[in-house]
Amino acid sequence: MERRGAPVAAFVRFDDRPIRVRSYIYEPDHVIVLDTNLLSTGLVLKGLKKNGWVVINTAGKNDRLGVPKDYNLGLVDASGIAVMNRLGSASIPIVNTAILGAFSKATGLVGIDSVVEAVSETVPIKRQENMHAARQAFDFTETL
Repeated sequence: MERRGAPVAAFVRFDDRPIRVRSYIYEPDHVIVLDTNLLSTGLVLKGLKKNGWVVINTAGKNDRLGVPKDYNLGLVDASGIAVMNRLGSASIPIVNTAILGAFSKATGLVGIDSVVEAVSETVPIKRQENMHAARQAFDFTETL
C-alpha cells in the first residue's frame, strides 16, 4: 500500500494469549498484499516462513504474480468486491472486510462465520455490506 507515494507496511499479531511484546515482525507466518505493485520490491516476502500464505488483492486469476511456489497463494479481487458492495469508491475502495474473508478461505485459521460475526458486532457503518463483502471474498478467493 502507498500513502503519498511512500510504501506502507503494517504488522498484525494474532494469538489466543495476550501479546506483551510489540515490535516489527521479521518472520511472518502469512502476508496480505493490498497492492500488487509492492511485490516488485522484493521486500514483501522477506522472512516469510515456508508454506506461509500470501493473500493478494488482485483482479488477476490463476497467476502467481512472481510469488515462489514455496508459498501458498490466495487471490481475490477485494477492490472489486468492495466497489460492488459500495464500500468506499471506485478510486479508493475499502477492502478490509473482503481481505478478512479471503484470509479465512485461504488459511482456514478462522472460519467465515466467525469473521462475519465479528463484523456484525464491531462494524458501525454499512454492516450488512461489509458482512456480504467478507462472504463474497470467501467464496471468490482462488487458492494456488
